[in-house]
Amino acid sequence: MKKAPDPIDRHVGSRVRMQRILMKMSQEKLGEALGLTFQQVQKYEKGTNRIGASRLQQISKTLNVPPSFFFEGAPSAQPATGEGFAEESSSQYVVDFLSTAEGLHLNRAFARIKDPKVRKRVIDLISTLAEQENVAKEPEAGDAASK
Repeated sequence: MKKAPDPIDRHVGSRVRMQRILMKMSQEKLGEALGLTFQQVQKYEKGTNRIGASRLQQISKTLNVPPSFFFEGAPSAQPATGEGFAEESSSQYVVDFLSTAEGLHLNRAFARIKDPKVRKRVIDLISTLAEQENVAKEPEAGDAASK
């Protein structure tokens, strides 16, 4: 039976991926800089393979961030007081989304908007689109249940 990746390893890997993408670096280039194959970089980024301390130090130098960067927002071994499942899973969702090219592109574009009124309108637009998509899906679920 295959063991699921540890949440900390997944988090560290997703932060490696996020920073690599932010720097517009391919898995191949990062692998070359570290003396690894791109497949090994993929395994690190997915949390499938654990990153050792010396390797994490190499990665942090290559990606120009301190080693602590990879642990920012990491799930704790013990839940914080008052923190429920929703908060932990939603923060992981944000990290996962920002680790994608689409998430980074959206974040960069939004950060370039300086006018607070325009930013608010963009947020309102996205919220409206998301609500409409959810409403459009609801009848489908009802139709499927009635058949």
